[in-house]
Amino acid sequence: MAFIEKFVTTRSGLRFPYIEQGDAARTPVIFLHGVTDSHRSWELVFPYLDPNLRAIAITQRGHGEASKPESGYSSSDLAGDLAEVMDALAIPAAVIVGHSMGSFAAQRFAVEYPNRVAALVLIGSFASCADNEGVKQFVAEAVDGLMDPIPAEFAAEFQSSSVYKSISDEFVKQAVAESLKAPAHVWKAACRSMIETDHRPLLERIKARTLLIWGDEDAYFSIDEQERLLAGIEGSWLEVYEGIGHAPHWEDPERTAKEIEAFVKGLAEDRSSAATGN
Repeated sequence: MAFIEKFVTTRSGLRFPYIEQGDAARTPVIFLHGVTDSHRSWELVFPYLDPNLRAIAITQRGHGEASKPESGYSSSDLAGDLAEVMDALAIPAAVIVGHSMGSFAAQRFAVEYPNRVAALVLIGSFASCADNEGVKQFVAEAVDGLMDPIPAEFAAEFQSSSVYKSISDEFVKQAVAESLKAPAHVWKAACRSMIETDHRPLLERIKARTLLIWGDEDAYFSIDEQERLLAGIEGSWLEVYEGIGHAPHWEDPERTAKEIEAFVKGLAEDRSSAATGN
């Protein structure tokens, strides 16, 4: 399926690529990718979505063909970017879907811009990497020493670690190619931010209806991390994908799409029931 890449420039002067499909009259569902990925991370999911569902996947700063400033890679910075992109696209509120780093940005967006969040879907998510020794070791030993150009072998190994179930060689090559577009300072700043920023004290401020999707073979974030999110975000619930790693949207894109689609449909039905008093 071919996607037409579009670009939007925000009032901060940053340029963001995105793809979209569906009915522009419907509540948008905005997809945020993981670290060193891009909007192309969602290309396996989009074909399985209801073609009428308004879906928009954005490439975040420092990634893909987006602007690559030297700084500004905290979850708060990424949330601010999302607000500006939504302003530029005249979107007052949306369902926000985020994977990994994108889910961290989505959490922060829900905290800082609560009135602009219709609901959240957090995939392969976490509240903090501050006590995640595996992630901290990986960043200290592998990421902190990176220099440009990023070695292709390193990017390939990193992307392979995201999955447990095999995916197509063609998509893996694409994912690696997208990773290589992120310069060393982005790898370092984005990863360091996820270690240094702790959302645990903020989770109770998330009031949006929240769905968690997690693979039980996730190499980065355990079930304990999902339980932490469930405890912190009132009314959230978890869908566990057995035999799936850190990237459910790559390893089982059809189920992921249908899960999101059903979630969005349920929101609309709830709004309709509330409006009619049923």
